[in-house]
Amino acid sequence: MKQILVALVAAVTLALSACTPLQRFHGYAPSDLELAQIEVGQDTRESVAEKVGRPGVSGVMEGGAWYYVQSDWVEEGWRAPVETKREVVAISFDARDRVSNVERFGLQDGQVVALSRRVTSSGPTGQSVLRQLMGSIGRFNPAQMLAGN
Repeated sequence: MKQILVALVAAVTLALSACTPLQRFHGYAPSDLELAQIEVGQDTRESVAEKVGRPGVSGVMEGGAWYYVQSDWVEEGWRAPVETKREVVAISFDARDRVSNVERFGLQDGQVVALSRRVTSSGPTGQSVLRQLMGSIGRFNPAQMLAGN
């Protein structure tokens, strides 16, 4: 009887733990206190790196901005993970490599952007191939073909 009770308690504990949300944190974004140390027009890339660290992502162009990205996710059981929080800190630099702007964006500021979209056309719609061939019979002019030679 005791073994059945232990097995039952273990099964209930396992079932309840499967329902417990699992939180995951990805990336790094400097806090407001860390960003307050950065002086626009004064700090350079190197001084920013010393104060808040180097980002995981930087701008594509030479002299581009630095982007710090942090995402928080919650995963519940078998459901797909849901992003609950996202912060993007963008630090822009001018031509002299000095900080020109510091911005923070949240999940509410973002938009879904299709970076790549590959759609294959299904061809003409509403008409069958036979109907298209039959429709072009009246528009065919053999004189135009002979005149081209």
